[in-house]
Amino acid sequence: MSNSISPLLVVAGPTASGKSALALHLARLFGGEIVNCDSLQIYRGMDIGTAKPSVAERESLPHYLFDARNPDQVFTAGEYSRLGRPILREIASRHQLPIVTGGAGFYLKALLEGLFPGPLRSDALRQRIEGLEFRRSGSLHRVLNCWDAKAALRIHSNDANKLIRALEVILTERQTLTAAHQKQRAKLDGFRILKFGLHPPRPALRERIELRSRHMFEAGLLQEVEALRIAGFGVGAKAMESVGYRQAHAVLDHRMSLEQAILDTSIRTAQYSKRQMTWFKRDSEIVWLEGFGDEPTVQAQAESHLKQFLLAPIDFSSN
Repeated sequence: MSNSISPLLVVAGPTASGKSALALHLARLFGGEIVNCDSLQIYRGMDIGTAKPSVAERESLPHYLFDARNPDQVFTAGEYSRLGRPILREIASRHQLPIVTGGAGFYLKALLEGLFPGPLRSDALRQRIEGLEFRRSGSLHRVLNCWDAKAALRIHSNDANKLIRALEVILTERQTLTAAHQKQRAKLDGFRILKFGLHPPRPALRERIELRSRHMFEAGLLQEVEALRIAGFGVGAKAMESVGYRQAHAVLDHRMSLEQAILDTSIRTAQYSKRQMTWFKRDSEIVWLEGFGDEPTVQAQAESHLKQFLLAPIDFSSN
């Protein structure tokens, strides 16, 4: 183990809770540099629908892992970890504070705890698995529930990519995904970690989600999606299946009215935020901040916690 232990801050929480605002605030005060942990802000051209920090914000201090892939490229949690860990170490080597922020819980888990050494992707096997879903919608989740009920609880029935990967692992490894996850992982070392979790009141969060959903369409989400389509990134691109973009495609294809799209985006985003909170609530290491990340009282509380953390003596025996 390394005797050089650097601080690392995580800002997590549900969508629309103000994670970026808090991360930026703390980065400016404490010499931080921001590492994206949002599975969609990774993609180029997807700015409005992902609530990506503005160009001005990203230019005001270093940001990493934004605009790293095109929307038609698959970007896995394993790849995120492989790219993210060297970035964390490079930031720390300059005595700056890495701040990982976003709501992708599985990406964060891969970054900090590592992933089990799963099998390589098999295109032939994946095509066979995809065929099940094509013949009968919902088949993949039902099969996974029969073979690995615990994994089925963690993976949403509409998340085809994760369902396919789970079944690919089961068929290749001849064991459940849950059992495979118990294998030794390469945990991130060389860091002591403080995790903040934003926990705003549920009604207030729903209201923000509704306002954000409307604002995205008013700010030009349809034009953003039209530009992506012209560039060749249509509904077949994996990232285009995400909430907001899927509804924008439906409006452009005259399958949904603008108001229906805004309402559907709001409802599905709220559902996603509940799943995010369920994931993060399982992490006993998170320091919960009751409110939104752009609220002065929450920012002051975060500042106090972070100051204490940075000044605390280092326990080398725990690393």
